[in-house]
Amino acid sequence: MMQTISTVAELRLALNNKPNIGFVPTMGNLHAGHIHLVNLAKQQCDYVVVSIFVNPLQFGANEDLANYPRTLEADCEKLKAAGCDIVFTPTVREMYPQITQSAAGIQLNQSMTIQPPAIANDLCGASRPGHFAGVATVVAKLFNIVQPQTAFFGKKDFQQLFIIRELVKQLNYPIQIIAGETVREASGLALSSRNGYLSAAQKQEAAVLNQALQSIASAIQSQNTQFESLENAAKIRLNATGWLVDYVTVRSALTLLPASQTDKHLVILAAAKIGNTRLIDNIELTL
Repeated sequence: MMQTISTVAELRLALNNKPNIGFVPTMGNLHAGHIHLVNLAKQQCDYVVVSIFVNPLQFGANEDLANYPRTLEADCEKLKAAGCDIVFTPTVREMYPQITQSAAGIQLNQSMTIQPPAIANDLCGASRPGHFAGVATVVAKLFNIVQPQTAFFGKKDFQQLFIIRELVKQLNYPIQIIAGETVREASGLALSSRNGYLSAAQKQEAAVLNQALQSIASAIQSQNTQFESLENAAKIRLNATGWLVDYVTVRSALTLLPASQTDKHLVILAAAKIGNTRLIDNIELTL
């Protein structure tokens, strides 16, 4: 029977002496992509913990923290059906005990944070300063709370996955990171909690983002390694249909640095806004 636990003390008690814990950290508003990770955890681990926590530390001043969709009851139903053992639903105060509240708003007072590598300031990090420091810090806290043997993250957030792998490697966490494949709609649109913001017409248009990446992938597989030209063509295509492009770029999948002619493991990444909704996607290629 699935347990819902909201305090660190109770969670640690429940997990005491549990073997082979699999952990799926989420911000809730769960979709089939999250459940895919839970299913992976069920296959590989004896005990599965899913956290649902909308982390204020990773949201910028003008981002949608207050409006981020919170669907806890529906999320718990999905997790129960998937066979999750524990849902960890901490409050902000439970995760950030130093919190203070004043007329100016909430202050987390988390003065100890994880400083991610320089790549965190590129790609999504260029337009979201501090975002990945917030992600790395909350994931480090959750790893210390849950102490899993294995943790599961989706490939859709490829830069996040890269930074979490570096966190585990460089800080010597005894945790295996398993990456789940991106789950997509029939149109090719990657599932995302932010898709709920899209109108029906925007959702149809959103599939074009993946199509643009597929075009680049096809060209590269046909020996076209003029990466900058391919990137620019995709940006022009998206801008022409009303997108506001943040980036389209071909990178080394091993370093996330701009791809060179000799790289064999590539990832094509994009971030763009349709209306007010920012979507990301990527495609991996092995040559």
